[in-house]
Amino acid sequence: MIHHYLGPVEPWFQLVSALLLAWAMMFYPMLSIWTNERYKKWPMHRYVYWFAGVIVAGASLVGPLANAAHTSFSAHMTGHLLLGMLAPLLLLHGKPLALVMRALPTNAARRLIRLLNSRFISFASHPVSTALLNFGGLFMLYRTDLFIWMHQSTWIYALVHIHVVFAGYLFTWSILYGDLTIHRHSFRMRAAVLIVALASHKVLAKLLYAMPPAGVTTSDGEMGALIMYYGGDVIDLALIILFCYSWYKATAPGRITRAV
Repeated sequence: MIHHYLGPVEPWFQLVSALLLAWAMMFYPMLSIWTNERYKKWPMHRYVYWFAGVIVAGASLVGPLANAAHTSFSAHMTGHLLLGMLAPLLLLHGKPLALVMRALPTNAARRLIRLLNSRFISFASHPVSTALLNFGGLFMLYRTDLFIWMHQSTWIYALVHIHVVFAGYLFTWSILYGDLTIHRHSFRMRAAVLIVALASHKVLAKLLYAMPPAGVTTSDGEMGALIMYYGGDVIDLALIILFCYSWYKATAPGRITRAV
């Protein structure tokens, strides 16, 4: 059990989360149906990925699991895997950026392209940058007092969860290129970053098993670390398979592709 938290997260956090999740569930199909009148019909499987991603993210933010995460480290870690790893992987394959791009007027679409082509986006979307943002943030969360602070302030709690989902999404995007991407890097470089990033996730899980965060009992800390280690394995395997499949498609014999 987590003993250091001062009380449950304020009700507004789950209310705002629920409203944002409901908006995401409604706005995505409305936008895709509207663009179907001008372009090729939006594939059905992308709806499935998007809805599944929103539901998975919602399970970690609203409801029984979210409530249990305030007092149980193992529940907290389950929510981390859903929000920071599985939800980004599913949402990415819904291709929200590509959908937004085809819905924008021509001038607005050109401005978005210029933004995506900027030096800032080039730096922020680089696989090394996204790996540091994602896994560096996890080390900061669990190896500093930030884990305590997030259970003492709803605002910090909210900011940590925002960081987890966006950092996870950016990392997945920078490795798989499952959505609209302008700045591309070689498969070898992305593979190297992926290997180091996944290894750092395993190292952190082992550190948490040996030394749980302050206020977490040994048994609960060990269970949370095991969830992080083995639960992460399942999602990591899916990420690796998708990455290797994209590499195979780009380099298969008889297939002409642009070097990246």
